[in-house]
Amino acid sequence: MTDLNSHALAEVVLDTSDDNSIATTVASPKPTAVDGSGFVEMGLAPELLAALRDLSFTQPTPVQVRAIPLALQDNADKPANDLLVSSQTGSGKTAAFLLPVMHTLLQQQKQAEKAENKAWAEKVAQAVERGEEAPKKPRRKNPTDTRHVKPANPGALILCPTRELAQQVAKDAIDLVRHCKGLRIACVVGGMPYPLQIARLHNADLVVATPGRLLDLQRSKQLHLDKVQFLVVDEADRMLDLGFAEDLAEVHKLTEKRRQTMMFSATFAPRIQQLAARIMRTPQRLQVDSPQEAHVNIKQVLFWADNQQHKRKLLDHWLRDTTIDQAIVFASTQIECDALAEDLQQVGFSAVALHGALSQGLRNRRLQALRDGRVQILVATDVAARGIDVPSISHVFNFGLPMKQEDYVHRIGRTGRAGRDGLAVTFAEWRDRRKILDIEHFTQQPLRADMIPGLEPTQRAPRAGAEPKRFGKPSGGRSYAGAAAKRGSGFKPRGPARG
Repeated sequence: MTDLNSHALAEVVLDTSDDNSIATTVASPKPTAVDGSGFVEMGLAPELLAALRDLSFTQPTPVQVRAIPLALQDNADKPANDLLVSSQTGSGKTAAFLLPVMHTLLQQQKQAEKAENKAWAEKVAQAVERGEEAPKKPRRKNPTDTRHVKPANPGALILCPTRELAQQVAKDAIDLVRHCKGLRIACVVGGMPYPLQIARLHNADLVVATPGRLLDLQRSKQLHLDKVQFLVVDEADRMLDLGFAEDLAEVHKLTEKRRQTMMFSATFAPRIQQLAARIMRTPQRLQVDSPQEAHVNIKQVLFWADNQQHKRKLLDHWLRDTTIDQAIVFASTQIECDALAEDLQQVGFSAVALHGALSQGLRNRRLQALRDGRVQILVATDVAARGIDVPSISHVFNFGLPMKQEDYVHRIGRTGRAGRDGLAVTFAEWRDRRKILDIEHFTQQPLRADMIPGLEPTQRAPRAGAEPKRFGKPSGGRSYAGAAAKRGSGFKPRGPARG
């Protein structure tokens, strides 16, 4: 990870003014100190600095050090910098785009209020000069009164690929505006009642949304996008994976007058650069941490299994580790996700399933139960690989392998957050060896195969001549190599569920 006290860094600027992109090098702003004054030196609004202190954010992360000053560089004679930023999951990307956008909206709000007060003072002075009675200042309209309701016309728009990620970003935004008077945040996602979301859109200055529901509300005239100044696309690679390319193109046309566009993601493929060339103006590309850089605080281990039953025994062994605070078990399909969660519940684990087939209300309740500590184990598909920010998640288990190598990076990024250490455990069968090699090639990190005494695979080793290292029992855990549990689930009864 980049040292915050290092000297000025070199940035790569991706010139997309024509089809032949030209890379040039410019000096980045010198990183700020880490003595607690980093955010102050960036020149952020006092209201935002107060919120950061409340949240115990005393120093900026590397991506914030490099992205925020560039995003804030503004000149009245030209548009603000467009940014294409790639950084590790859990590196603080959300604050890196929220803080500069909110700062600018706050400054504009203060300038508008100052101009309004000045105009009113001049009006009063003119009335006094004519010998007339000073006019009374009109009462502020009640924004909750339906007579004063107008279609939302936000100044900033943040697009997220999944509902969970949009809700997490909106929650972070609300935390940051706790001291900001008059700056309203709205979250627009599918699966929620239209009337409720329309009500929350009233007078919203910043909207966090998924593309589908956003365009539905825009087409029904409940939302106007012609005054959007800032467009942020979070997790752009996932956005394309989910088929939102046409929706992004439509949003691009609806917000053509915007001043700034920013795209953030943990990974950037060539298709992302092609998207940037279509919707951004000569973006400055910042590569803070590449997917090939090791997650220094996340230990990654691999266990080979003979079959699904063997994988369940390995998972059962690990979940009995008493050092686990909370964990996410990733499954490949919704059916596998439900089956795993049900089997874990029956043997006494506090576990719930999370996948795209569930109603949004149920997904929200289960995520909140995880954040509140009422659920210890979340069994999820890749719908949860992005957007879950729960620092107490100490372990991530890849029971089913991801379809894309990029998703592996996002999965393991659910642990080791907020400066904590994490452990990512992957279970794979011999038939999965190609996927494992693809993951290793993408991350440029070998996954060393380990074994648990009593649960060794009986099939041949996937790598000829490489004897896997024996892996001791997890601290406080026990080895369950005996017979399978009831109904052949592979899990042993655990006793009363925790939480």
